[in-house]
Amino acid sequence: MKTLVQICQIIVGLGLLNVWLLRFNKPTAYRGGTAANMLGEFAAYGLPAWSCYLVGFLKVASAFALLAGLLYPKPVLPAATVVAVLMLGAVAMHVKVRDPFKKSVPALAVLVLCVIIIAGQWPGR
Repeated sequence: MKTLVQICQIIVGLGLLNVWLLRFNKPTAYRGGTAANMLGEFAAYGLPAWSCYLVGFLKVASAFALLAGLLYPKPVLPAATVVAVLMLGAVAMHVKVRDPFKKSVPALAVLVLCVIIIAGQWPGR
C-alpha cells in the first residue's frame, strides 16, 4: 500500500504543478465552458478572479506538500484532503456549467488518487 500511495502522491503532485505552473495560460480539452486559460475557466464558472489565485495557491502548496511527503509524511494527509475537497468543487463547477462528462475526468481521477492517498495515511494504518 505504501508504494501505491507514494505513486499517487507523485502523480497528483506533478500533475497539479503541471496544470497550475506550466499550463495556466494554455488551452486544454478539459477547461470548463469555452475557456482558453485558467482565469477564463474560473470566469466561466461565475467565480471571481481572486478565487483562481486562492485555489491555485492551495493546489500548488498541496502539490509541494505531497511531494515533500515522500520524505516527511506529516503534510500528506492534510494536503491530500485539501486537494480532494478542491476536486469535488471542480466537478461541481463542471456540472454547474453543463460541461460534457469528459471535462470532469481529470478532476475525478485526481479525486480518486487523493482518496487512495488519504486511505493510506489514515491514522492507524
